[in-house]
Amino acid sequence: MERLKEVTLRPILAMFLSVAFSAHCLVALAADPATMTGAVKTPLTLDNATLSAMPVASVSISYGSSNSTYTGVLVWDLLKKAELIPGEGKNAALRHTLLITAANGYAVAVALGELDPSYGNKQVMLAYRSTDGSASFDHLRLLVPGDVRGGRAVRDVAKIEVN
Repeated sequence: MERLKEVTLRPILAMFLSVAFSAHCLVALAADPATMTGAVKTPLTLDNATLSAMPVASVSISYGSSNSTYTGVLVWDLLKKAELIPGEGKNAALRHTLLITAANGYAVAVALGELDPSYGNKQVMLAYRSTDGSASFDHLRLLVPGDVRGGRAVRDVAKIEVN
């Protein structure tokens, strides 16, 4: 009987510890400023000082019945500041993607070709201010104008990884 209790409790304890560790990691992501890392020469900390020193962009976006105006920095400008490491071969920069991850673990990908002014030229923005209050320096928001749905409108961006 004692062995049965031990075997039954082990999976429950393992699940509890896993959930506790995951929650701790998510809190740690939310507490630190967002970052841009990966295939860049100069990784960036996306804090108030860094973003305020960048060219300002503004966009109005509607998703469903929601319409807001956002102010922030174009992701392309952040990539220029961080200095993308393009790689070898013809159009090597077009092989890159950005994985944008929120504090809660939600993640989306954006192809570099969508951002590049020579190709897609999408004005993808990291917003730090909005008329609806959904964006701030502590709660950055990724916006992808032109998307029919808001699935890539990531709230509380924690990191941008350039692959």
